[in-house]
Amino acid sequence: MSHSTIFPIKEFSSLRTPFYFYDIRLLKSTLSAIHHAVANDSTFHVHYAIKANANPGLLTIIRDYGLGADCVSGAEVQAALDAGFQPDKIVFAGVGKRADEIQLGLDSEIGCFNIESVPELELINRLACDKGRTARVAIRVNPNIDAHTHHYITTGLAENKFGINLDQLADVADLCLKLPNIELIGLHFHIGSQILDMEPYQALCVKINRLQDDFAARGISLQSINVGGGLGIDYEHPDESPIPDFNRYFNVFRENLKLRPGQSVHFELGRSIVAQCGSLITQVLYVKNGVSKDFVIVDAGMTDLIRPALYGAHHLIQNLSSHGQQHIYDVVGPICESSDCFGHDERLPLTSPGDYIALRSAGAYGECMASRYNLRALPGSMLYE
Repeated sequence: MSHSTIFPIKEFSSLRTPFYFYDIRLLKSTLSAIHHAVANDSTFHVHYAIKANANPGLLTIIRDYGLGADCVSGAEVQAALDAGFQPDKIVFAGVGKRADEIQLGLDSEIGCFNIESVPELELINRLACDKGRTARVAIRVNPNIDAHTHHYITTGLAENKFGINLDQLADVADLCLKLPNIELIGLHFHIGSQILDMEPYQALCVKINRLQDDFAARGISLQSINVGGGLGIDYEHPDESPIPDFNRYFNVFRENLKLRPGQSVHFELGRSIVAQCGSLITQVLYVKNGVSKDFVIVDAGMTDLIRPALYGAHHLIQNLSSHGQQHIYDVVGPICESSDCFGHDERLPLTSPGDYIALRSAGAYGECMASRYNLRALPGSMLYE
């Protein structure tokens, strides 16, 4: 599907750079693609992973398309509630849930806690008992599947901090059934992020099917199977591949996951929903001529978009103000760190101070990870349709 983001440069002067630009038309097209991909399957339920981007304007639009919310903190649960997500469509994961965050989930009657340790499970039971409530939980399982992605964003291996290892699963399930204020409703999985190869998802389905057989043999029935998210996007060609192939993604689970009668499947998509609709807009401060290379110094830095410094990630860099003759530059920010670099040997049109630069595919893990290091202001945002 073709969708080239059009940047209204004349309107940029009303905002101080750097800021995040969101193409709302593309966001709605992406959400429509998800809707059409699951419309004929009543067992499929999609939750938006708020950690990808919690901009309130985006959350409202995502809610309007009927998605649930996947949260990993009490503040994210509150953001989902404030944006109008239905409480029973909110799931709450995370290895370090505080008591007050759990209480918020209980008071709000969220759909499910994805539990990640025995101490957490016992705390949820105590807090639910104090409130005279029953907490719905799913056990987050480490299926020990390699998602073939960056080690910082691989989450399903046995040595990760997340979830319950397979050799502990039976005992944790038994404990869930014994605790008086716990209702075990399902299993939860998440194997990593920026996954482009469908093979890890196929392997996940095989593992889930075996676990389902084990649970059935013990007389345990489950309502919900949550397969997580992690679907990746095309960072190098955002205009050629603006919307992921959701049909291909969902079909992996249709074709390989063996559900029991009455079971529902839950997905937690984040990056694949919002990444391509967002760009970080920055202006050129200086063009510095070095000995062997030239530098474009922009007013955005790793405080505004940390992925390149943190993961070695690369975002397509475009000069929106200049066209024509090409030159090679390193594009760097103003932060006092050598890692504050967006790209080495970037081929750009001849660039001058004041030019607007777009760092594409920045709608996920961009604005939400911004910091005030060097006492810099947080970036603003512009929602454009």
